[in-house]
Amino acid sequence: MEKWFVAAKKADFNQIAKKYNITPVTARIIRNRDIIGDEAIDCYLNGDLSYLHDARLMKDMEKAVSIIMRKIKERKKIRIIGDYDIDGVNATYILLAALERCGADVDTDIPDRMKDGYGLNENLIRLAYDDGVDTIVTCDNGIAAVEQIRYAKELGMDVIVTDHHDIPYQEENGIRRHIIPSADAVVNPKQEDCGYPFKNLCGAGVAYKLAEVLYRKCGIRDEQIHEFIEFVAFATVGDVMDLVGENRIFVKTGLQRLQNTENPGFRALLEVNQLEDKNLSAYHIGFVLGPCINASGRLDTAKKALDLLRAETAEEAKTLALELKMLNDSRKEMTQVNLAKAVDLIESTSLKEDRILVVYIPECHESLAGIIAGRIREKYYKPSIVLTKGEEGVKGSGRSIEAYHMFEGLSECRDLLTKFGGHPLAAGLSLPEENVEELRRRMNAYSRLTEEDLTAKVSIDVPMPIDYISEEFINELDMLEPFGKANAKPVFAEKELDVIGARILGKNQNVLKLQVLNQRGTMLDAMYFGNIENFNEYVGGKFGRSELERMYQKRENRIRLSVTYYPAVNEYNGNKSIQIVVQNYQ
Repeated sequence: MEKWFVAAKKADFNQIAKKYNITPVTARIIRNRDIIGDEAIDCYLNGDLSYLHDARLMKDMEKAVSIIMRKIKERKKIRIIGDYDIDGVNATYILLAALERCGADVDTDIPDRMKDGYGLNENLIRLAYDDGVDTIVTCDNGIAAVEQIRYAKELGMDVIVTDHHDIPYQEENGIRRHIIPSADAVVNPKQEDCGYPFKNLCGAGVAYKLAEVLYRKCGIRDEQIHEFIEFVAFATVGDVMDLVGENRIFVKTGLQRLQNTENPGFRALLEVNQLEDKNLSAYHIGFVLGPCINASGRLDTAKKALDLLRAETAEEAKTLALELKMLNDSRKEMTQVNLAKAVDLIESTSLKEDRILVVYIPECHESLAGIIAGRIREKYYKPSIVLTKGEEGVKGSGRSIEAYHMFEGLSECRDLLTKFGGHPLAAGLSLPEENVEELRRRMNAYSRLTEEDLTAKVSIDVPMPIDYISEEFINELDMLEPFGKANAKPVFAEKELDVIGARILGKNQNVLKLQVLNQRGTMLDAMYFGNIENFNEYVGGKFGRSELERMYQKRENRIRLSVTYYPAVNEYNGNKSIQIVVQNYQ
């Protein structure tokens, strides 16, 4: 059962509303996002590229650029080694295009998910060395590659790390010692002694910052570095970064640029997903376009996704975009099959009692582990790790809830793991098969999660009667876009709405349209896109099956629901009407 509560953060909402020409309701929403003080509110509402911080504030940035400039001058061979996910592919594209533009002798390599696993490894380093590469530049990886970078240095290569992942550490007697690889330059804003004010850039964001300083050193105009912003936006949403500060600026600006992109690859991707004429939002990157890029690294090679971004003709781009969409459709089907297996395993064993779910599905394609872990976390609201059988041992991915730091949880079991890395809410790991059960036992034994922690929370921004909604208010809410992690779509709520009638719509019969009436006599359409079967079960159990039938027959009934919702304008045949989209009900 969910726990609903009203966010009750204090501020002078009338004063904020007056100052920024918004309603007090919108001022309250902004405060609920912890946007406090004139500078932060101004950046949130009006932030553009002029609000971005100076990239040179990042530790080792000047050093990294100086090494690259020297290597360009000496005509040394540089290889960019990225990662196979949406962030790694976009970061690789940015660095490759930027270094080429600056005259470098540069190429790329991206690990194969199945063969190489995540990040820099000795095989990739040996290949680079054999190809006569002088300098390796990592992006979206490298911060945890201590041994691998030591090996590259022993071979006489220079290494520049650009990354955004948490810095690995060892803890002794309660004191943490961070472990930084012995690269020639390490550019990662999460380093303790890095003076860069914004710590939450994605890998492509860090790559952009490096490209920016490089371009300025080469005397290239800022407008040309701005061409990479749509790639940073794509990666920021796709890697589920917090949409605050600089990330919000990148995504807001990048979405506008993506709408009219000149990149043939992005244009083709929009076309094959029938989005070329749509008003793009972060949703489209996160749930439609991004998964096509990710599918390449999951089921084939991420080099195909990079080829799409590098495509020079519309024909080449269309062929690649169609291939990636087909891969993603196949990935969706495989995900459903293995998710069903995972749920069955949890429901039929003692796993269901665990506070941290560690689910081993040997035959599952290892690239799907993270997606399935995310779905299990949503279903059970528990930190979830899905493990699969790899070529060498077991590999897996974890997805967590706000109350549990996944990276630290795995750090406490590091002796069981051959490799791991990640963030508070997501992590990747590998381990010997014989350690799987012990990992499950230990993570649960060490967990300090309470029942309260494992209860999904629904934070209501504003309890608001539906008669308050106007088209002007809905337009004002658009100022708060883009929505995503740490800048969630606002949640409104009203108690005890009478449900006058209902019908099921959509070619897949997966949309529920309700007519609701509030106590003040306002009636609106209410759309529900969740699980209709669960809705019917809940309402039938609470009010009786006969009342449920009467609701669908639009006859008088006793059904009354409290809902959380978001207001929207519905346009049909040139007519506009206000409706609400229901998110939760009770």
